[in-house]
Amino acid sequence: MNTDLKIDIVDQLPGSLPMGGTVPNTPIYRVNRQALALFAKSDQDISDAKLSTLSLENKLAFVIDDVLSAQECALIISITDQLGYRPEAPGIQTPPGMRMNQSVHWLSDAVVMETIFRRIEKHLPATIDQRSLHPRLSQRMNFYKYQQHDVFNRHIDGAWPGFGFNADDTQMIQWPHVESMLTMLLYLNGHEEGVEGGCTQIYSDNETIDIEPRTGRALFFRHGFSTDSVQHTGMQVTGAVPKYIARINVLYEYSF
Repeated sequence: MNTDLKIDIVDQLPGSLPMGGTVPNTPIYRVNRQALALFAKSDQDISDAKLSTLSLENKLAFVIDDVLSAQECALIISITDQLGYRPEAPGIQTPPGMRMNQSVHWLSDAVVMETIFRRIEKHLPATIDQRSLHPRLSQRMNFYKYQQHDVFNRHIDGAWPGFGFNADDTQMIQWPHVESMLTMLLYLNGHEEGVEGGCTQIYSDNETIDIEPRTGRALFFRHGFSTDSVQHTGMQVTGAVPKYIARINVLYEYSF
């Protein structure tokens, strides 16, 4: 247990349950910066992150390995376990039977997101549909824990606004003029830690690719209301070791 960890609630939203129904006042958490000191002093070489493109017909999808170290991933797993995974997911809307896992949502400290962004920035598309890459990742991180038999059935991710803290770091606020266009699925553990099954299966019209969960690996793909968006499935975990994964939103700028 991380004895430096201090937990606050920065927002509460209705939380959807896997088989339908909602739970009011499902929390979104904040943790103190001291508990995240590993990220602040991280000296991992940014060039360690390795890009692999995926030949998915007419779709944007790629993998970057070694985005986080095993130690960083273990810290995040420890923190999210202490926050407490639960069946309901705040602000998420999925049909009954689609999302069969547990969730916890965390509004992360900027230092964590800045560390992650530095390591992946050079591999991200500078523009998508004439929109420019925003220089910050949304600080709202959606974590999912897949226990034995859990699955996230075939779907397309929705687009999200960017989120961060207000001026005095007490509440979650929505950022103007940005919207997510890429999902970043960050694997916090994988087959090397004993996870069985749990690949992410992604689809195009004529092919399917399975992405193996690997500690520190990130899978990126287009999402939102677009014919270019990538359908995918979080395949069933078949063994006793849970799979931990984070969804992070990569933002692009627009002006109305």
